[in-house]
Amino acid sequence: MTASSNLSRLWLSLTTCAGDVREGFVEITRHGLALLGLVVVAVTLTFATRPDLQSSASEVLMSWLELRQADSLDIPEVRNAASRSTATAVKNLPKDQLAVTYWLSRKYRVSPEPMGALVSEAWTVGERSQIAPTLILAVMAIESKFNPFASGTQGGMGLMQIEPQAHTETLKPFGGRLAAFDPLTNLRVGARLLQELLQKSDSIESALQGYALASGQSDDNQYIDRVLTEQKQLDRLTKGQPTAAISTRSGPAQL
Repeated sequence: MTASSNLSRLWLSLTTCAGDVREGFVEITRHGLALLGLVVVAVTLTFATRPDLQSSASEVLMSWLELRQADSLDIPEVRNAASRSTATAVKNLPKDQLAVTYWLSRKYRVSPEPMGALVSEAWTVGERSQIAPTLILAVMAIESKFNPFASGTQGGMGLMQIEPQAHTETLKPFGGRLAAFDPLTNLRVGARLLQELLQKSDSIESALQGYALASGQSDDNQYIDRVLTEQKQLDRLTKGQPTAAISTRSGPAQL
């Protein structure tokens, strides 16, 4: 009986203690909320009567938010940028591609690394499609001067001035119409069009005439001459032969 009485008294004490703690917590919370309310009212009245303090507080808050935003955009984006760029280490290119890369880089004022990526891709696509890579690069040079964001007057877009509306199905696997501004996608689609024209034509000149028509070139004959002249220069480079002096003062391509 004595043990039972002790347990009962202990339980009563614990219950009483828990009740006191609960009531104390409720009381503290009530007073805390009341105090917080008073602080909010005081701050609101202060800002209402002091516009200069409100302006200063807004500037501090905006500065803090800008710093937080800058921190959140820092490392991940920088680390992924290289993998998204169209560029390659030129030292890894074969000798003929390296010569073409540096020559085109100087002539069209494009850094060697992105130019090297385009030259390498032109060689890869050329081997698969049985088109001279120098012809692909020559068409690219005359169409856009290697500007991946070039826009022609007749709707041509990107490096090889492809018309997205005419290549809807081809561009769909790459993401749709805007993929025309991706350099490698544009190169592949343009090379496919050139391949189709070469297969249907009895000469390179005839195929280039068709390409000029598709890209909205105004003068077929001048276009053909410019492309073939450019290709001849590139072919000489691949053979280690001297080329004509580079002129970097010419205006933009006629689109």
